[in-house]
Amino acid sequence: MSLIGKKVEDFKVQAYHNGAFQEITADDIKGQWSVFFFYPADFTFVCPTELGDLADNYDEFKNINCEIYSVSTDTHFVHKAWADATDTIAKIQYPMLADPTGKLARFFGVMIEDEGLALRGTFIVNPDGVIKAYEIHDLGIGRNAEELLRKVQAAQFVHEHGDQVCPAKWKPGAETLAPSLDLIGKL
Repeated sequence: MSLIGKKVEDFKVQAYHNGAFQEITADDIKGQWSVFFFYPADFTFVCPTELGDLADNYDEFKNINCEIYSVSTDTHFVHKAWADATDTIAKIQYPMLADPTGKLARFFGVMIEDEGLALRGTFIVNPDGVIKAYEIHDLGIGRNAEELLRKVQAAQFVHEHGDQVCPAKWKPGAETLAPSLDLIGKL
């Protein structure tokens, strides 16, 4: 069953964020775009490359009113230990959510029950808390922050301009499409 159009359910988790522990709830995602970026585990191999890529592009997400929430089934204590031990993770400025019970991973459909880990799942959520786009990868397939940024920008454009859609490879400023009978068979 698709998660598109589904509202994020209430949640309350601990996070490691900018050198401190804090609580993040469903109320924190209201009024802004959000990306929930699930990954299998701290102290692994592909995960730090992805989280580092997000950290390198974080200002671009903030510039479009989008918060990044990385999520694994590790605790917030493990997130801190990872940041203390690894320069790549130490540069992260977005909240690192702890989901040791797997509640978030189960809601988003990425929990690997037998392993207690999450698949690589990326979920774009609008300011009303509704899932607008997502993709789920196998454990060995890393993601690209620049492509994720483009997808958030496209979701924002469609949200603001409901009569227009974004074609493949669309980027802000590029031409969009206004669906009509005149376009059928012409593209």
